[in-house]
Amino acid sequence: MSTTTTADRGGRAGSSDPLGSIGWTERTGGVLTARECVTLARPLLRGELGILAGLLAMALRVHSGRRATIEPARLAPPDSSLARDAQEAAEDLLTPALRNHAHRAYAWAAAIAARGGVSFDRELLYLAAMFHDTGLPSPVPHVDFTVRSAALAREFTDRHGMPADSREVVTNAIAMHHSPGVGLESGPEAYLMSAGAAVDVFGLRSNEIPDAVRRRVVEQFPRLGFKREFAALWRAEAKQVPRGRAWYLHRFAVTDLSIRMAPFG
Repeated sequence: MSTTTTADRGGRAGSSDPLGSIGWTERTGGVLTARECVTLARPLLRGELGILAGLLAMALRVHSGRRATIEPARLAPPDSSLARDAQEAAEDLLTPALRNHAHRAYAWAAAIAARGGVSFDRELLYLAAMFHDTGLPSPVPHVDFTVRSAALAREFTDRHGMPADSREVVTNAIAMHHSPGVGLESGPEAYLMSAGAAVDVFGLRSNEIPDAVRRRVVEQFPRLGFKREFAALWRAEAKQVPRGRAWYLHRFAVTDLSIRMAPFG
């Protein structure tokens, strides 16, 4: 979940699906080979060092978000019936803490886009944010939770007649969001979905978010014991999918500690 791309590395022999993509995840169940584990090591380390550097910068009050500003309108969800329907559908599948996490992840992603000048489709990113964790509360052995999240998003987009290419953007962003090293080469929505989720779960790049924005978003969408609930869900996912990405992050990124260290309550 750093800005270094893995989009062109780590695919299995005979397959063109990038590591972490929706095609790779559905084909493999999200289970990593030894080679793919090695491939993820460098972006994972960069992400962990980025978290520590960001926490230090915030503690010393020298972080880049200290004096930055973002217009609130740039963080608002798209004003469309599709977006409202997506919110309603996803919230029926999520606990209160996960619902607010979905909203915050979108807001952080939009903030990172605003600060970095990244253009993206607001509606597609919002749909990805609403559905990205819908599969997490019901782990299935040997199947990455994003497969279920993407399936739920696909059912929703099919009912609403979304074009296949747009549907692919949404499901791919969902599948890739917890891979270390998602870059813009994977598409702006996938990049921003991964970045927004990483801000909220681990605090990665939270030092880039303006202080006033962090306070306002958390006030609007309270944490509601998110750290404790999410850490438990992550442990369950890691146990159900040995050698999956949740297992990988839990083992090598010490996710329980990383979640506790995130600069949010």
